[in-house]
Amino acid sequence: MRFPINLASEPFRRDRAMIVAASVLAGLLALTLGLLVVLIVNERDQKRDVREATAQAEVQLARLASEQSALEAAMRKTENADVLERSVFLNTLIARKAISWTRLFGDLEGVMPHNVRLVAIRPQADQKNGIQLEMTVGAQSMEPVVDLLVRMEGSGIFSVPSAANCLPPSQSEPLYRCRVSVNYAQKL
Repeated sequence: MRFPINLASEPFRRDRAMIVAASVLAGLLALTLGLLVVLIVNERDQKRDVREATAQAEVQLARLASEQSALEAAMRKTENADVLERSVFLNTLIARKAISWTRLFGDLEGVMPHNVRLVAIRPQADQKNGIQLEMTVGAQSMEPVVDLLVRMEGSGIFSVPSAANCLPPSQSEPLYRCRVSVNYAQKL
């Protein structure tokens, strides 16, 4: 008979695989830590660069704002008010003259049904150098006017039109009259 007796003060354990795995894991964690430190340093440098660029932009914005306020103060002087008023007037005249009536009527001819009459038209330039058309159209019934609105909406030249008000025929006017407002794609 055998008796299992271990005379060693500590019994034998198989720890080599665990020590190797722990060493590999410690190495991977050290590499990850190093990578994270590099990423943090790079991000800190990028934030510093962004802060510097923002500060430069703010300085430039403040300089431009002071220049603009100085120019506006010079324009508000009484001796310059007449020149400013005249330049605004001339610029609005130039904007009105920049509208090509031939092209405008050609584009309207492409979408206008044969039984709709253009009674009045008034183009206006907006702040974005676009053209807003205020038109008054007339027809024997409302169907051709609705057809005009559908055609305008389907074309790439006009935006979605809106009919402000429509008046029924009267004794003096035999046509339905509708005010139509639409943005026109012709740029100034």
